Amino acid sequence: MTCTLILMRHAKSDWNHTDLSDHSRPLNPRGRDGATAMGHWLRDRGHVPDAALVSSATRTTETFQRLGFDVPVQNTGDLYMKSSDTMFGMLRKATAPVILMVGHNPGIGEMAWRLCATRPDHPRFADYPTCATLVVQFDAQGWNDIGWHTGQPIDFAIPGDIL
Repeated sequence: MTCTLILMRHAKSDWNHTDLSDHSRPLNPRGRDGATAMGHWLRDRGHVPDAALVSSATRTTETFQRLGFDVPVQNTGDLYMKSSDTMFGMLRKATAPVILMVGHNPGIGEMAWRLCATRPDHPRFADYPTCATLVVQFDAQGWNDIGWHTGQPIDFAIPGDIL
């Protein structure tokens, strides 16, 4: 059996709302376009999640909605600005074979780096910009059986690659 993780940083957020908390910031127009495009890219490449784990922040929730996947979603504060170790703990509780996780840097980028046995050959992988998306596969019976540096990267892209 294999487990597949689609690991995505939220799309570009709108910094013009100075009256809103960081948690409440929405996407800007570029972010909305980028998230929609990434949803099309994922479907075109056959990467469709069975379930999603999404930070409760407005920008991550909106990113997920714009991807256009109709799957069970868990919106949780446990992914808001958390470390890769915390996010990894959440992932290990998952049961679906293909999981989409939408979160924030620096944790999401660090998690991508730590999960891959080898790094994708992409100039932006190291900084994991907004809406960066890694598809990584694990030869494991379930999420509790995966470990750091055991995933094989299948795909990686950013909105600039596909828009």
